[in-house]
Amino acid sequence: MPKKTTAPLLSIRNLRVAVREKEILRGLSLTIRSGEIHAIMGPNGSGKSTLASTLMGHPAYAVTGGGAALHGSNLLDLAPDERARRGLFLAFQYPRELKGVSLRSFLHAAYEAQMHDRDPEHKKLSPLRFASMLTGVMRLLQMDPAFADRSVNEGFSGGERKKAEVLQLNILRPELALLDETDSGLDVDALKIVADGVNRMRGPAFSAIIVTHYARLLEYIVPDHVHVMIRGKIVESGGAALAHRLEKEGYAKYGVKERIALDEG
Repeated sequence: MPKKTTAPLLSIRNLRVAVREKEILRGLSLTIRSGEIHAIMGPNGSGKSTLASTLMGHPAYAVTGGGAALHGSNLLDLAPDERARRGLFLAFQYPRELKGVSLRSFLHAAYEAQMHDRDPEHKKLSPLRFASMLTGVMRLLQMDPAFADRSVNEGFSGGERKKAEVLQLNILRPELALLDETDSGLDVDALKIVADGVNRMRGPAFSAIIVTHYARLLEYIVPDHVHVMIRGKIVESGGAALAHRLEKEGYAKYGVKERIALDEG
């Protein structure tokens, strides 16, 4: 009997992207299946963050060629909010402040908007019931429940902002998370909390692309696949061992120094 195959969750084919008329992604292809964790590593400026922002629909990134499909449908035709409603989530490298909007209110609104689209029979949670659910998740992530009363990211340390992103991840439960340098600026304790939050999501209904410069996060979130991005293209793929080799040897093998001449990370 022929081997049964599963259609890809995300399929990227020969994607080309420019920022201010400068080409950053130069024919990138990648396939993600449900339940898989992929790590994308590369020197600063290789195009990693451009990929994450493009997939989420950031208007500054112009797609000039190729395509991307989510569940077989054209992802690039969708507005950013539609992409989120269909199960895409971006954890920012530099999360922004939302002054005057409490983290609890923000998460409640986002949760209800997405649940309404995913399940037409979803019954809206009262603020009290949502607060109870939120408190339970925060305790699992070792976060003080009082954190939810603060304005989104206002006055947060770098580590607190990253924890807030992972809290959003656990509340919204996307199908595909794009984690853009989530490990940057974290001490070991915060790194473990963030990694634990991602690992709690692992299963057949959750996939992730982890964009990272170093292998330390991958000590705690072991990826199924590791890809090396150089000058806007994936030039090598492998298992978790590839990340450790890169940590030890760097990127000299690919003809680049630690910093290469592109405009972004």
